[in-house]
Amino acid sequence: MPGFNFYHEVQVRYGDLDPQAHVNNAKYFTYTEQARVAFIQELNLWDGESFMDFGFILAEAQMTFKSPIFFGQRVRVGVAVTEIRNKSMIMEYVIEDSDTFEQLATGNSVLVAYDYRGRKTMSVPDAWRQIIGNFENRQF
Repeated sequence: MPGFNFYHEVQVRYGDLDPQAHVNNAKYFTYTEQARVAFIQELNLWDGESFMDFGFILAEAQMTFKSPIFFGQRVRVGVAVTEIRNKSMIMEYVIEDSDTFEQLATGNSVLVAYDYRGRKTMSVPDAWRQIIGNFENRQF
């Protein structure tokens, strides 16, 4: 598990719960999505305006569930880019209790650099590699 330089607080909403009174497994992916977008905005890789200018498309997502999340629990999601390839990058996640730092889930995703207007994959721009590398304190 990598070290995380970025965390995003998420609010556990009543609507996130399933009949067993804990957060539905599908919502864990929503939490990592919220954190992923916040991470990309924090690094100024996307201005939050047009999705046509975003440049990444989610290709794969995986989650390991370790502990249930309950309504009212304070939760944060750690995000780290661990690998940048020619046309894609790997993001790792940890979902943890904000107060105890207990790991509630871990996961990862593959994001593919994508030209939405041209409808084709593209190489990860060098500027993005530099910005992410500087933030993560590593070379890609």
